[in-house]
Amino acid sequence: MPRSFARSGVFVLVAGFGLAACSPQDVADKIGRRTAETVVRPIVDDRLAGPQADAATRCVVQNASAAEVQSLARDVGVYAGTSTEATVWAIVARSETQSCLAAFGVALGV
Repeated sequence: MPRSFARSGVFVLVAGFGLAACSPQDVADKIGRRTAETVVRPIVDDRLAGPQADAATRCVVQNASAAEVQSLARDVGVYAGTSTEATVWAIVARSETQSCLAAFGVALGV
């Protein structure tokens, strides 16, 4: 057996174990949260810019419930409506989100 084939076989085996460790629910959650970031970012951009907007977006999505993430992700590709903006600002108002923002040195009030 050629040496490169053996190495690629080992890689496939290791990669397979790595993928098996991820549950479909975890993968769906990560995809949903990444999608929600694309909805939250333009809302946050109205008040912050650059790295602060990046940090604020991460904090909002990180502190959103699964139901909120699904709700936010529904607005992907369209301009966020008042309900979506209200959801974002409700998440921002939470103490956990405010702590996350403070850790990044971001001041984002409601």
